Amino acid sequence: MKNQHVAVYVTGGIAAYKAAFFVREMIKKGAQVKVALTKSACAFVTPLTFQTLSQNPVYIDGENSAEIVPHIELAVWSDLAVVIPATANLIAKMATGIADDFVSSALLASACPKFVVPAMNDQMYYNPATQRNLKQLMEDGICVLEPATGFLAEGYTGKGRLPEIEQVVEWLTFNYTRISQKQDLKNKQVLITAGGTIEPLDPVRYLTNRSSGKMGYALAENALLRGATVILISAPTQLKPPFGAKVIAVQTALEMAKAVETYYSKMDIVIMAAAVSDYRAAKPAAQKIKKRDTTLALQLVENPDILLGLGAKKKQQLLVGFAAETQQLVQNAAKKMVKKRVDLLVANDVSRSDIGFGSNQNEVTFLRPHQKPLLVKKTTKEEIAAQIFDVLLSQ
Repeated sequence: MKNQHVAVYVTGGIAAYKAAFFVREMIKKGAQVKVALTKSACAFVTPLTFQTLSQNPVYIDGENSAEIVPHIELAVWSDLAVVIPATANLIAKMATGIADDFVSSALLASACPKFVVPAMNDQMYYNPATQRNLKQLMEDGICVLEPATGFLAEGYTGKGRLPEIEQVVEWLTFNYTRISQKQDLKNKQVLITAGGTIEPLDPVRYLTNRSSGKMGYALAENALLRGATVILISAPTQLKPPFGAKVIAVQTALEMAKAVETYYSKMDIVIMAAAVSDYRAAKPAAQKIKKRDTTLALQLVENPDILLGLGAKKKQQLLVGFAAETQQLVQNAAKKMVKKRVDLLVANDVSRSDIGFGSNQNEVTFLRPHQKPLLVKKTTKEEIAAQIFDVLLSQ
């Protein structure tokens, strides 16, 4: 949002005061903000509030300049337009092209991407006319955020509340970024695994690895921005789930295998970026294992090789695996590529302290059947994620 021109249109609903918090968040993200209020919005919040926050004059009905046409000026200035809150009345105007006040006129004149955040009584929201109007907005290419369910101004719980501002900002940022991205994964079903699985030894301790999940989450984010429907099967991480992904939380390798199996047959692309534990305790202790004076022996059994199983029954799926190696990187990874029947194997040297596990950067080698290895020099995991999809889609 840095240096983007954001036009914020505030309409007359009880949630109008929350638009002030939205304006503040946009400014914190580096955006330049101008605000326009409907006449009814001014009954809930004052223009001075938004003028103070935005450090720009506020547009309201009845204040025209002889030198300019204000609603055209704002429309031309805007890189994006956000209606928050959007009442049923304003939604109806936008859907039918009515321009009878400043806000509706400026929106009609705006050629920039538009974002609508409805907030109203639940009965008004579910009215067939409102639903028809919302559908029309989406057919016109306008992004519409579904309202939240919660306590309404009328004193009961229903659907129609303005979502939390943090959620609105996340939704807006994601969709505005997506507009500038190529949509070469549109209508594609993508499954990604991420994080390091954990295997319990007792109620307190477990076996795991150093995976942060950053690579898998970067892949999910890139796929979403390129238009894919994404299922992210994630072992425990400290990361925030990417907006728009269906996230399935798992812990153990067996849980991950079961989750992958559930969705695998319908996927177009499957990327196994998780660091799956090779072994698990044969019999995890029911109680905490007490410290002893003697050595402790653990009996481990092998976990299923999820990627190997997927390769054996691959049909339409493009299958991607990762190989974390500490020696003979290309040789060991090439063997895995053949054995596991993947379309792309991403190999990285996890013995290096400057890349790999826990780092925001990595250096990898792409291996594909019957092609020379391709080195991707040290770069961000986000850039590697983008290159992985570029390679897959070029095949």
